[in-house]
Amino acid sequence: MLIYRFLTGEDDSAFCHKVTKALSEGWALHGSPQYAFDATSGLMRCGQAVTREVADQPYDPDKKLIDYR
Repeated sequence: MLIYRFLTGEDDSAFCHKVTKALSEGWALHGSPQYAFDATSGLMRCGQAVTREVADQPYDPDKKLIDYR
C-alpha cells in the first residue's frame, strides 16, 4: 500500500529539515515542491508531497501515517 503526506512550512531551513527527516524515515519525494506567498504573515510557504510503500493492510483514517509499517 502506498501512503501519502503533504509537508508544509515556512520557506526556511526548518522546512528543509522536516523534509530530510521524512526522507530518512523511508518517505520518497512525490512531485515538485510548491511555493506560495502567505499575505497574512508576509512569508513564503513551502509544500512537498512524500509517499512511502508499506505492507498491504486495511487503511484506518484514525491511525497516524507514521505508524504504518
